[in-house]
Amino acid sequence: RTGPRARGMSMRRALQLLAGGSAAALLAAVAVGKPWVDSNEPRSNNGGTWDNNWDKREPQSLIKLKKRNQETGEEEWEPQLHNYRAKATRHIFLIRHSQYNLAGRSDEDRMLTPLGRQQAELTGQRLASLGLKYNEIVHSSMTRAVETSDIISKYLPGVKRTSTDLLREGAPIQPDPPISHWKPEAVYYEDGARIEAAFRRYIHRADTTQEEDSYEIFICHANVIRYIICRALQFPPEGWLRMSLNNGSISHLVIRPNGRVALRALGDTGFMPPCKITRS
Repeated sequence: RTGPRARGMSMRRALQLLAGGSAAALLAAVAVGKPWVDSNEPRSNNGGTWDNNWDKREPQSLIKLKKRNQETGEEEWEPQLHNYRAKATRHIFLIRHSQYNLAGRSDEDRMLTPLGRQQAELTGQRLASLGLKYNEIVHSSMTRAVETSDIISKYLPGVKRTSTDLLREGAPIQPDPPISHWKPEAVYYEDGARIEAAFRRYIHRADTTQEEDSYEIFICHANVIRYIICRALQFPPEGWLRMSLNNGSISHLVIRPNGRVALRALGDTGFMPPCKITRS
């Protein structure tokens, strides 16, 4: 007869033989009830491994399979890849709208408060003070985002503006841990698809035709920004509600030509006096 300890050691040895030395990963996965994935196979971002093709713009994935199969050597492969590599860095500034009238019954009634207008002025001044050559302002079509954009644009003359429904506020995905107030699954199902579409539309490495670094401003909402940041950093998107963003705050994402992403600032309002800072 063998005791529990001996049986445990035998199982570990068997797992090592079966899994090729990946017993620890298999045991860990079993312990938390998750499927085990061999280290040679692609893993989800929850496993802590960076997905280089997260935006589906990795050069190898842009070459047609038929062309790939015809390649005979490295010398032919490399010049072809060069044509599909991004050359520029994208700087993404995610701005949360300023304080607005929470008592409004419709979107049209939820206009900026006097304090909210002051916050937008401060955010506009801060963006202008950075001395960057901004390429575009994209804003949510909701009233509070439009008004915030109107004020910020005064400080960035000549920068083109685009309005989109994709960036409207919503519930991106059921948060973990769950929140106390219940929402029907249908709300996440509908809003989540739209907000994910916004992420795919706007957050990716530069196009291969882009020669210079770009500086792009997106003015939208807290839920949307938090979800985008989680997705861009390949963190579990269910964690979006664990962050908090002040009104008029600036978050700064950098997307390198190789697809690597860095967060340079999260919800920065250090340029505002403490008496002007809100989080409504």
